[in-house]
Amino acid sequence: MRDQFPFAVARVTRRWRKLLDERLKDLGVTQARWTTMVYLQKGGEGLTQRELARLMAIENPTLVRLLDSLEQQGLIERRPCPNDRRARRLHLTPDGTRFMNVLTERAAELREEMLAGISDEEIEGAVEVFHKIMENAERQK
Repeated sequence: MRDQFPFAVARVTRRWRKLLDERLKDLGVTQARWTTMVYLQKGGEGLTQRELARLMAIENPTLVRLLDSLEQQGLIERRPCPNDRRARRLHLTPDGTRFMNVLTERAAELREEMLAGISDEEIEGAVEVFHKIMENAERQK
């Protein structure tokens, strides 16, 4: 089972993202873009690009391209940072907030479908295992 575990986690993750991507297709946003929006919302508005890149574990140039496209779609805006003239703080626009409301609703529907027949205790146990794995992974650095 230990040999199968990482592959099972990867399959579930890919399937989850694929299904959510299909449910968001009509909004005209790619998986990379909606993932960026989720991290921005979860990390707290007003993050700098560098902070968001670190949170997402991606390189800054990759994030800049994603942010450019989200800004062109009117979903985010970059505002000057009062403490650092070189930095920009990231914020959702009103359209970005509406988008996140739709995403949250559709993600909640998918989550309930994907977790059907699984008890809260089982989910709690799985989350605890994932936390332990992440702790072990952090020690590998």
